[in-house]
Parts: sequence; C-alpha cells; structure tokens
Amino acid sequence: MKYLKKYKTTAIVIGLVVVVSVVIVASGNPPPTVISNYQNQQQAQSSQTYQQPTTQSSDNLSNDNYYTNSVGNTVHSPAYSNTVPVGASAQCRDGTYSFSQSRRGTCSHHGGVANWLY
Repeated sequence: MKYLKKYKTTAIVIGLVVVVSVVIVASGNPPPTVISNYQNQQQAQSSQTYQQPTTQSSDNLSNDNYYTNSVGNTVHSPAYSNTVPVGASAQCRDGTYSFSQSRRGTCSHHGGVANWLY
C-alpha cells in the first residue's frame, strides 16, 4: 500500500508538470533565450546607420516633400519619376518610388511594395 501511494503521488506530480508545460507553450510566450536572441537582433538592426546620398536630385521627382522616419532621419516622401531616382529603396504598387530606410511600413499608403530596389 505504501508503494502504491508513492507511485500515485509521482503520477500526479508528472501530470501537473505536463499540464503546466502545455499551458506555457499554448500561451505563446517564447523561452527567455528566444526573447534575448530577438532583442539582440533588434539592437543590431537599430544600430545600423543609413547613409543618405549626399546629392539627391529631385529634378525628376513629382514632389519635394520630406518626412521624419522612426529613427529621426529626414527622408524624401514617395514620389513619381520617369527613371529610378537616386536613393530609392523600393517602387510602390501605385508607381511611386519610396526612399524608406527600413522595410517596415514601406509603401504602406501606396498599395504596398511592388519591387525592392536593393
């Protein structure tokens, strides 16, 4: 009887461990190592600097508008052009060229990215 009680307790503990493990996995929270690797990647991406071309002719662009991006750089707004403009990073689906310095959000108000230029 003493052995039966011991195995019963062990089975309950193992069952609880399995249930807790399933709940943790189902919650979608990745293990700490995955989180730290993601954070390291994000820091590496944010530390990369973008060098804007020193001369960017806006002669063939449809506008001369600029915006400040998420890292504080001044960037030319998407514009139409007959040729691929210097410094363009993508062509949007509406035909405009984007000068975005990151892929996130590029051409978001212009139908999305049709072609990446780099």
